Amino acid sequence: MSKSLLAGLALAMMLAGCASTPAPAPTPMVDTDAIDRIFSNVPVIDDPAPARRYSPAQGAALERRSGYRVDHSVSSPGQNQRIRFLVLHYTGGDDTAAFRALTGNNVSAHYLVTAAPGEYQNQPVVMQLVDENRRAWHAGVSSWGDRINLNDTSIGIEIVNRGHYPSPDGMVWDPYSRAQIELVTALARDIVDRYHIAPENVLGHSDIAPGRKVDPGPFFPWQRLYEAGVGAWPERHVVTRYQRELSASPLSMAQLQRALGLWGYPVSVTGTYDEPTRKALGAFQMHFRPADTHGNVDVESQAILLALLERYHGLADVRAVHQ
Repeated sequence: MSKSLLAGLALAMMLAGCASTPAPAPTPMVDTDAIDRIFSNVPVIDDPAPARRYSPAQGAALERRSGYRVDHSVSSPGQNQRIRFLVLHYTGGDDTAAFRALTGNNVSAHYLVTAAPGEYQNQPVVMQLVDENRRAWHAGVSSWGDRINLNDTSIGIEIVNRGHYPSPDGMVWDPYSRAQIELVTALARDIVDRYHIAPENVLGHSDIAPGRKVDPGPFFPWQRLYEAGVGAWPERHVVTRYQRELSASPLSMAQLQRALGLWGYPVSVTGTYDEPTRKALGAFQMHFRPADTHGNVDVESQAILLALLERYHGLADVRAVHQ
Protein backbone atom coordinates (compact mmCIF):
# COMPACT_ATOMS: atom_id res chain seq x y z
CA MET A 1 0.00 0.00 0.00
CA SER A 2 1.39 3.45 -0.94
CA LYS A 3 2.34 6.04 1.61
CA SER A 4 -0.24 8.46 0.22
CA LEU A 5 -3.02 5.90 0.65
CA LEU A 6 -1.99 5.20 4.23
CA ALA A 7 -1.96 8.89 5.03
CA GLY A 8 -5.41 9.28 3.54
CA LEU A 9 -6.82 6.40 5.61
CA ALA A 10 -5.31 7.84 8.80
CA LEU A 11 -6.82 11.26 8.13
CA ALA A 12 -10.22 9.74 7.43
CA MET A 13 -10.13 7.83 10.71
CA MET A 14 -9.22 10.99 12.62
CA LEU A 15 -12.06 12.98 11.03
CA ALA A 16 -14.51 10.18 11.68
CA GLY A 17 -13.47 10.15 15.33
CA CYS A 18 -13.96 13.94 15.72
CA ALA A 19 -17.38 13.88 14.08
CA SER A 20 -18.73 10.86 15.93
CA THR A 21 -21.45 11.35 18.61
CA PRO A 22 -19.95 11.19 22.14
CA ALA A 23 -21.10 8.49 24.49
CA PRO A 24 -24.00 9.63 26.69
CA ALA A 25 -23.15 10.68 30.25
CA PRO A 26 -24.24 8.21 32.90
CA THR A 27 -27.58 8.97 34.50
CA PRO A 28 -27.02 10.05 38.14
CA MET A 29 -28.55 7.80 40.73
CA VAL A 30 -30.91 9.61 43.11
CA ASP A 31 -31.55 8.21 46.56
CA THR A 32 -35.24 9.05 46.73
CA ASP A 33 -35.55 7.35 50.11
CA ALA A 34 -32.99 9.78 51.57
CA ILE A 35 -34.94 12.75 50.16
CA ASP A 36 -38.13 11.39 51.67
CA ARG A 37 -36.40 11.10 55.02
CA ILE A 38 -35.27 14.75 54.83
CA PHE A 39 -38.76 16.05 54.21
CA SER A 40 -40.61 13.67 56.46
CA ASN A 41 -41.94 14.82 59.83
CA VAL A 42 -39.67 14.17 62.81
CA PRO A 43 -41.35 12.47 65.76
CA VAL A 44 -42.99 14.62 68.44
CA ILE A 45 -44.01 12.94 71.67
CA ASP A 46 -47.05 13.70 73.74
CA ASP A 47 -46.55 15.95 76.75
CA PRO A 48 -45.22 13.77 79.60
CA ALA A 49 -46.92 15.92 82.24
CA PRO A 50 -49.68 18.51 82.33
CA ALA A 51 -48.67 22.15 81.85
CA ARG A 52 -48.03 24.29 84.87
CA ARG A 53 -51.03 26.46 85.64
CA TYR A 54 -50.24 29.99 86.79
CA SER A 55 -52.47 31.51 89.41
CA PRO A 56 -54.14 34.86 88.69
CA ALA A 57 -51.56 36.61 90.90
CA GLN A 58 -48.69 34.86 89.12
CA GLY A 59 -50.24 35.51 85.73
CA ALA A 60 -50.48 39.21 86.44
CA ALA A 61 -46.67 39.33 86.64
CA LEU A 62 -46.18 37.71 83.21
CA GLU A 63 -45.24 39.84 80.21
CA ARG A 64 -47.72 39.55 77.36
CA ARG A 65 -46.26 39.10 73.87
CA SER A 66 -47.67 38.01 70.53
CA GLY A 67 -49.13 34.54 71.11
CA TYR A 68 -47.27 33.78 74.36
CA ARG A 69 -46.32 35.11 77.81
CA VAL A 70 -42.89 35.60 79.44
CA ASP A 71 -42.01 34.67 83.03
CA HIS A 72 -39.26 36.94 84.41
CA SER A 73 -39.19 35.42 87.90
CA VAL A 74 -35.82 33.64 87.37
CA SER A 75 -32.70 35.48 86.22
CA SER A 76 -29.32 34.06 85.16
CA PRO A 77 -26.12 35.65 86.53
CA GLY A 78 -24.35 34.88 83.23
CA GLN A 79 -24.82 38.31 81.70
CA ASN A 80 -23.46 41.85 81.68
CA GLN A 81 -24.36 45.30 80.45
CA ARG A 82 -24.28 46.05 76.74
CA ILE A 83 -23.32 49.64 77.55
CA ARG A 84 -19.61 50.01 78.38
CA PHE A 85 -18.78 53.46 77.00
CA LEU A 86 -20.09 57.00 77.16
CA VAL A 87 -19.09 59.14 74.19
CA LEU A 88 -19.40 62.94 74.09
CA HIS A 89 -19.69 64.99 70.90
CA TYR A 90 -20.37 68.48 69.68
CA THR A 91 -22.77 69.03 66.80
CA GLY A 92 -20.75 71.56 64.79
CA GLY A 93 -23.71 73.90 64.32
CA ASP A 94 -26.81 75.41 65.92
CA ASP A 95 -29.98 73.79 67.28
CA THR A 96 -31.73 73.76 63.91
CA ALA A 97 -28.84 72.04 62.18
CA ALA A 98 -28.51 69.56 65.05
CA PHE A 99 -32.16 68.51 64.95
CA ARG A 100 -32.06 68.25 61.17
CA ALA A 101 -28.96 66.02 61.21
CA LEU A 102 -29.82 63.88 64.22
CA THR A 103 -33.40 63.13 63.13
CA GLY A 104 -32.40 62.15 59.60
CA ASN A 105 -31.50 58.73 58.25
CA ASN A 106 -27.72 58.78 58.62
CA VAL A 107 -26.71 60.06 62.07
CA SER A 108 -28.28 59.87 65.52
CA ALA A 109 -27.47 60.09 69.20
CA HIS A 110 -29.20 59.02 72.36
CA TYR A 111 -29.26 62.53 73.84
CA LEU A 112 -29.04 66.10 72.58
CA VAL A 113 -28.11 69.02 74.82
CA THR A 114 -29.40 72.13 73.09
CA ALA A 115 -27.70 75.52 73.02
CA ALA A 116 -29.95 76.81 75.80
CA PRO A 117 -31.44 73.81 77.65
CA GLY A 118 -35.00 74.15 78.89
CA GLU A 119 -36.01 73.92 82.53
CA TYR A 120 -38.88 72.43 84.48
CA GLN A 121 -39.25 72.87 88.24
CA ASN A 122 -35.69 74.19 88.45
CA GLN A 123 -34.21 71.17 86.67
CA PRO A 124 -32.61 71.22 83.19
CA VAL A 125 -34.25 69.23 80.40
CA VAL A 126 -32.33 67.10 77.86
CA MET A 127 -33.72 65.87 74.55
CA GLN A 128 -33.69 62.08 74.21
CA LEU A 129 -33.69 61.04 70.55
CA VAL A 130 -32.93 57.31 70.86
CA ASP A 131 -33.84 54.93 73.69
CA GLU A 132 -30.81 53.70 75.62
CA ASN A 133 -31.65 50.10 74.77
CA ARG A 134 -31.36 50.95 71.08
CA ARG A 135 -28.20 51.45 69.01
CA ALA A 136 -27.65 55.06 67.96
CA TRP A 137 -25.41 55.98 65.02
CA HIS A 138 -23.04 58.44 66.64
CA ALA A 139 -19.58 56.85 66.79
CA GLY A 140 -19.00 55.70 63.21
CA VAL A 141 -15.71 53.95 62.49
CA SER A 142 -14.27 53.77 65.99
CA SER A 143 -12.22 51.77 68.44
CA TRP A 144 -11.07 51.81 72.04
CA GLY A 145 -8.91 49.14 73.60
CA ASP A 146 -10.03 45.80 72.25
CA ARG A 147 -13.41 47.13 71.09
CA ILE A 148 -14.37 48.34 67.63
CA ASN A 149 -17.60 49.84 66.26
CA LEU A 150 -18.49 51.52 69.54
CA ASN A 151 -22.05 52.22 68.43
CA ASP A 152 -22.72 48.68 69.65
CA THR A 153 -21.59 49.29 73.23
CA SER A 154 -21.99 53.00 73.94
CA ILE A 155 -24.37 55.83 74.69
CA GLY A 156 -23.79 59.03 72.75
CA ILE A 157 -24.42 62.60 73.93
CA GLU A 158 -24.39 65.41 71.37
CA ILE A 159 -23.92 68.99 72.61
CA VAL A 160 -24.91 71.91 70.40
CA ASN A 161 -21.69 73.81 69.76
CA ARG A 162 -20.18 75.31 66.62
CA GLY A 163 -16.88 73.57 67.23
CA HIS A 164 -14.02 75.22 65.38
CA TYR A 165 -14.18 77.73 62.54
CA PRO A 166 -11.83 80.21 60.86
CA SER A 167 -11.65 83.84 61.93
CA PRO A 168 -9.39 86.83 61.13
CA ASP A 169 -7.29 85.75 64.13
CA GLY A 170 -7.02 82.16 62.97
CA MET A 171 -8.93 79.02 63.98
CA VAL A 172 -11.39 79.65 66.82
CA TRP A 173 -13.13 77.16 69.10
CA ASP A 174 -16.51 77.87 70.69
CA PRO A 175 -16.82 77.46 74.47
CA TYR A 176 -19.72 75.66 76.13
CA SER A 177 -22.27 77.42 78.32
CA ARG A 178 -22.59 76.88 82.06
CA ALA A 179 -26.13 75.53 81.59
CA GLN A 180 -24.94 73.00 79.01
CA ILE A 181 -22.12 71.70 81.22
CA GLU A 182 -24.39 71.42 84.25
CA LEU A 183 -26.87 69.36 82.23
CA VAL A 184 -24.14 67.20 80.66
CA THR A 185 -22.70 66.58 84.12
CA ALA A 186 -26.02 65.48 85.61
CA LEU A 187 -26.83 63.31 82.59
CA ALA A 188 -23.38 61.71 82.37
CA ARG A 189 -23.25 61.00 86.10
CA ASP A 190 -26.63 59.25 85.93
CA ILE A 191 -25.59 57.14 82.92
CA VAL A 192 -22.22 56.19 84.43
CA ASP A 193 -23.87 55.20 87.72
CA ARG A 194 -26.60 53.11 86.12
CA TYR A 195 -24.30 51.22 83.74
CA HIS A 196 -21.18 51.15 85.97
CA ILE A 197 -19.06 52.67 83.20
CA ALA A 198 -15.37 52.76 84.09
CA PRO A 199 -13.81 56.25 84.31
CA GLU A 200 -11.41 55.54 81.44
CA ASN A 201 -14.37 54.62 79.22
CA VAL A 202 -15.90 58.11 79.35
CA LEU A 203 -14.55 59.40 76.05
CA GLY A 204 -14.69 62.07 73.42
CA HIS A 205 -15.40 61.32 69.79
CA SER A 206 -11.80 62.38 69.13
CA ASP A 207 -10.56 59.61 71.45
CA ILE A 208 -12.29 56.80 69.60
CA ALA A 209 -11.64 58.20 66.10
CA PRO A 210 -8.34 60.11 66.40
CA GLY A 211 -7.58 62.31 63.42
CA ARG A 212 -11.00 61.71 61.90
CA LYS A 213 -12.88 63.57 64.64
CA VAL A 214 -11.91 66.37 67.04
CA ASP A 215 -15.07 66.80 69.11
CA PRO A 216 -15.91 67.74 71.80
CA GLY A 217 -12.80 69.88 71.33
CA PRO A 218 -10.25 71.55 73.62
CA PHE A 219 -12.84 73.70 75.43
CA PHE A 220 -14.76 70.76 76.85
CA PRO A 221 -14.12 70.78 80.64
CA TRP A 222 -13.06 67.18 81.25
CA GLN A 223 -11.52 68.03 84.62
CA ARG A 224 -14.76 69.60 85.83
CA LEU A 225 -16.64 66.49 84.76
CA TYR A 226 -14.14 64.35 86.69
CA GLU A 227 -14.57 66.49 89.80
CA ALA A 228 -18.30 65.76 89.58
CA GLY A 229 -17.58 62.01 89.59
CA VAL A 230 -17.47 61.28 85.85
CA GLY A 231 -14.47 60.19 83.81
CA ALA A 232 -10.73 59.90 84.37
CA TRP A 233 -8.19 62.51 85.39
CA PRO A 234 -4.56 62.21 86.57
CA GLU A 235 -3.40 63.09 90.06
CA ARG A 236 -1.23 66.21 89.97
CA HIS A 237 1.47 64.92 92.33
CA VAL A 238 1.85 61.73 90.29
CA VAL A 239 2.20 63.74 87.09
CA THR A 240 4.89 65.83 88.79
CA ARG A 241 6.75 62.70 89.86
CA TYR A 242 6.75 61.29 86.34
CA GLN A 243 7.81 64.64 84.89
CA ARG A 244 10.92 64.58 87.06
CA GLU A 245 11.71 61.02 86.01
CA LEU A 246 11.04 61.59 82.33
CA SER A 247 13.02 64.84 82.18
CA ALA A 248 16.13 62.75 82.71
CA SER A 249 15.01 59.78 80.60
CA PRO A 250 11.95 60.31 78.37
CA LEU A 251 10.06 57.44 76.81
CA SER A 252 11.32 56.06 73.56
CA MET A 253 8.92 56.21 70.62
CA ALA A 254 8.14 52.51 71.01
CA GLN A 255 7.42 52.99 74.73
CA LEU A 256 5.17 55.98 74.02
CA GLN A 257 3.26 53.97 71.42
CA ARG A 258 2.91 51.09 73.86
CA ALA A 259 1.57 53.47 76.52
CA LEU A 260 -0.97 55.02 74.13
CA GLY A 261 -2.11 51.55 73.12
CA LEU A 262 -2.47 50.41 76.71
CA TRP A 263 -4.61 53.45 77.48
CA GLY A 264 -6.90 52.56 74.57
CA TYR A 265 -5.78 54.31 71.38
CA PRO A 266 -5.36 52.29 68.16
CA VAL A 267 -1.58 52.60 67.91
CA SER A 268 0.89 49.98 66.70
CA VAL A 269 4.37 49.80 68.18
CA THR A 270 6.56 50.69 65.19
CA GLY A 271 9.27 52.69 66.92
CA THR A 272 8.80 55.56 64.47
CA TYR A 273 6.78 58.76 64.82
CA ASP A 274 4.14 57.84 62.26
CA GLU A 275 0.81 59.43 61.42
CA PRO A 276 -1.36 57.15 63.60
CA THR A 277 0.87 58.00 66.56
CA ARG A 278 0.64 61.74 65.92
CA LYS A 279 -3.16 61.57 65.63
CA ALA A 280 -3.54 59.48 68.78
CA LEU A 281 -1.21 61.72 70.78
CA GLY A 282 -3.10 64.80 69.55
CA ALA A 283 -6.41 63.25 70.65
CA PHE A 284 -4.91 62.42 74.04
CA GLN A 285 -3.69 66.01 74.43
CA MET A 286 -7.12 67.33 73.39
CA HIS A 287 -8.59 65.41 76.32
CA PHE A 288 -5.96 65.87 79.03
CA ARG A 289 -3.66 68.74 77.96
CA PRO A 290 -5.61 71.02 75.62
CA ALA A 291 -3.08 73.87 75.70
CA ASP A 292 -1.21 72.18 72.82
CA THR A 293 -2.97 69.52 70.77
CA HIS A 294 -0.70 69.19 67.73
CA GLY A 295 0.49 65.70 68.63
CA ASN A 296 4.04 66.80 69.36
CA VAL A 297 5.98 64.53 71.70
CA ASP A 298 6.78 66.17 75.03
CA VAL A 299 7.55 65.14 78.61
CA GLU A 300 4.35 66.62 80.04
CA SER A 301 2.12 64.47 77.81
CA GLN A 302 4.18 61.38 78.64
CA ALA A 303 3.92 62.11 82.37
CA ILE A 304 0.14 62.56 82.21
CA LEU A 305 -0.20 59.32 80.26
CA LEU A 306 1.84 57.30 82.76
CA ALA A 307 -0.02 58.87 85.69
CA LEU A 308 -3.33 57.81 84.15
CA LEU A 309 -2.11 54.27 83.52
CA GLU A 310 -0.90 54.00 87.11
CA ARG A 311 -4.14 55.31 88.56
CA TYR A 312 -6.67 53.40 86.48
CA HIS A 313 -4.80 50.34 85.18
CA GLY A 314 -2.18 49.80 87.84
CA LEU A 315 1.60 49.70 87.99
CA ALA A 316 1.70 46.52 85.91
CA ASP A 317 0.80 48.55 82.83
CA VAL A 318 3.41 51.16 83.66
CA ARG A 319 6.02 48.40 83.87
CA ALA A 320 4.75 46.98 80.58
CA VAL A 321 5.44 50.34 78.92
CA HIS A 322 9.13 50.06 79.82
CA GLN A 323 9.60 46.53 78.53
